[in-house]
Amino acid sequence: MIELTKPTGPLRRFLAGDVWHSFSHSPMAIVAALIALACIVAAAFANVLAPHHPFDLATLELADSRLPPAWLPDGRATYLLGTDDQGRDILSALMYGTRISLAVGLASVVVSTVIGVTLGLLSGYLGGKTDAFIMRICDVMLSFPAILVALLIDGVGRALFPEAHDALAYAVLIIAISVTGWVPYARTVRAGAIVERHKDYVQAARLIGVAPLRIMRRHVLPNVMGPVMVLATLQVATAILIEATLSFLGVGVPPTSPSLGTLIRIGNDLLFSGEWWITVFPGAALVLIALSVNLLGDWLRDALNPRLR
Repeated sequence: MIELTKPTGPLRRFLAGDVWHSFSHSPMAIVAALIALACIVAAAFANVLAPHHPFDLATLELADSRLPPAWLPDGRATYLLGTDDQGRDILSALMYGTRISLAVGLASVVVSTVIGVTLGLLSGYLGGKTDAFIMRICDVMLSFPAILVALLIDGVGRALFPEAHDALAYAVLIIAISVTGWVPYARTVRAGAIVERHKDYVQAARLIGVAPLRIMRRHVLPNVMGPVMVLATLQVATAILIEATLSFLGVGVPPTSPSLGTLIRIGNDLLFSGEWWITVFPGAALVLIALSVNLLGDWLRDALNPRLR
């Protein structure tokens, strides 16, 4: 008889841990994870899964523009969710647009996390003038609406580099979202670092001469990463929505590779003429992504809260 090999090592510890137990017993978290996974797979493998290449001008047919979804009169089976005003397949455009939105959102969260965690550790562990200076910067950043700061930076970047390559345009957009996105991480990590620096193990490390940078990296940082993981999960949805807002306003990703926000803006111009599918489906995809990520963030917050175990 063949016996199935049981998982060993870190995987076994994870499957036996509280987080996996909480996940496997939460239908809401499982559904949200499946939706998020489906969106990620569709975006990552858009080149293979998409029935058409919506941004290849050589394949577009203007005669196929504004076709309704396949189940409506005049719809075609080759365009399941219909086409837009340029003859692009809506389903394929959603896959490619989701890829751009997820890439920009995840990249901006990574940049925000690195900046926020670094400044939060320095502020909470060192204290004094360093803490006061960093926190005053946080206060200044919080006094401006995030979307306004992103609009300003993105607009300035495009004015300084009007002929910039698409890669630079994406970099400017990520920086614009990250400028205010790092503040919640810094404040969260600072609060945890202040608590950890007064504990006995940190005091003992100081007494034996361990360098402050090593103490922050090896001892303080692992103990403040729980709230950071929850915050990062929730911030992914926020970053995607900010990117969609900027693209909707026309200052987001390049027009040659539109994201979900750009697709919604294109459909919004045609909404009152009856072509509702051009804006409804991208809008529904954006809501679905943001909702699934937020639900996962809510579950992770509860799973990592020791008071709820």
